[in-house]
Amino acid sequence: MQLVAIAMSCSITLKDKGYRLTPQRLMILDIIHQADAHLTAEAILSQLEGRIAGINKSTVYRTLELLEGLGLVVRSELSGGRVYHHAEEGHHHHLVCKKCGRQFHCDETALIPLKQSLEEKLGFEADLSHHVIHGLCRECREKGEKCPN
Repeated sequence: MQLVAIAMSCSITLKDKGYRLTPQRLMILDIIHQADAHLTAEAILSQLEGRIAGINKSTVYRTLELLEGLGLVVRSELSGGRVYHHAEEGHHHHLVCKKCGRQFHCDETALIPLKQSLEEKLGFEADLSHHVIHGLCRECREKGEKCPN
């Protein structure tokens, strides 16, 4: 889907749910749409400074909370902080090496067997849409590193 179409669908969702299309909301959405990585609220705020008057941290957090509630952005806990990305990016997971700190994306299909096992064995329907999994990367394992607890 093209960036313009995604941006328009977010604006339509906001309007349809009765929310105003404030300049702050539109700018935050624009930054998220154009990002090629997950962003912290602080990173979004730093991009907004100088572009729009009267923007502050609480406005960014409130807007991100609203967008998350509407299913337009996804929030994750990554490297000890919250990061956000556009929901249109699809479901994926992050693998984080506990030793070197490198991060890898993992396709959502990797957790399908876990989801099926939880349903079959426990009757539990898990939401495995976006998770951070800590462990030891291949390179650290090949160096003989052990996974710290």
